[in-house]
Amino acid sequence: MTASTPNSTAYEQLLKRLGSERHTWLITGVAGFIGSNLLERLLSLNQRVVGLDNFATGHQRNLKEVQGLVTPTQWADFRFIEGDIRNLADCQGACDGIEYVLHQAALGSVPRSLADPITTNGVNIGGFLNMLTAARDAKVQSFTYAASSSTYGDHPALPKVEGNIGKPLSPYAVTKYVNELYAEVFDRCYGFNTVGLRYFNVFGKRQNPNGAYAAVIPKWTSALLKKEPVFINGDGETSRDFCYIANAVQANLLAATTKSPDAVNQVYNVAVGDRTTLNTLFSLLRDGLAPHGVEPGVQPTHRDFRAGDVRHSQAEIEKARRLLGYAPSHRIDQGVREALNWYVENSR
Repeated sequence: MTASTPNSTAYEQLLKRLGSERHTWLITGVAGFIGSNLLERLLSLNQRVVGLDNFATGHQRNLKEVQGLVTPTQWADFRFIEGDIRNLADCQGACDGIEYVLHQAALGSVPRSLADPITTNGVNIGGFLNMLTAARDAKVQSFTYAASSSTYGDHPALPKVEGNIGKPLSPYAVTKYVNELYAEVFDRCYGFNTVGLRYFNVFGKRQNPNGAYAAVIPKWTSALLKKEPVFINGDGETSRDFCYIANAVQANLLAATTKSPDAVNQVYNVAVGDRTTLNTLFSLLRDGLAPHGVEPGVQPTHRDFRAGDVRHSQAEIEKARRLLGYAPSHRIDQGVREALNWYVENSR
């Protein structure tokens, strides 16, 4: 992959190239939030896609929405497999004939892992190992997987740099760190190349606003539209590096197709490099929803800090810029503006 230039970024060059080349991709967790956005992007580029999902957290409606956004010819290039990554045979069947794997299937959420660490471990570690093994045996060209910023744990330094991590603060964080360890071992023992993407608070369309483990942006948006209380854990000065879905899609495609030997068997932060407090986020959402009837003076309700949460999170993204040509297209305000219409339509 050539380095980005003032006139053409590495990602723009890649999109142009994929527009004239057809490859076969596997997306695990394809019916989920990030997986369905990857599916939409790849089909729009006339790629062939196999999707694997068991609908534990994904939804058929996400696939239906993607179908409505691409042409019938593009949709015909998608083959869906209902299966579970905890079943090795399902992983082996899905990897057959695949060039690029985008492994997104996992049980997310720190609170979910605290409530049920055994299931989180089974999916995120057992399932991950199944996928690694199946992809290795199928001799896929690349294996890109969803890592997590939770891996930084209690390391206090900001911004977060890939080589400096602390102790995990939740069972979920343990599982995502073990993914990175297994990926490293598969390189060392089998010569199997992987790329891990440490996502930082990804948000955007098709992110579920409902349920106990809903992410903060869709959850708050839904509550504001329904005139329900918005709860902030702590004083609201907790901060995060919120990353719009288009940035995460870009990172996946760049990582999967990189030709640079220096870029593989690495983990990368996928973020913007900004820090936004929860209080600022609340104001941004409230003001953006004013045209939809949200009162300008509405205020959040503060409650106790939540176990397992880190106080501040911000990514250093220089490594991804340098080795992958990653260049985020959306900061938080741009992403919120783009996502709000979808959230409004799907929070009714």
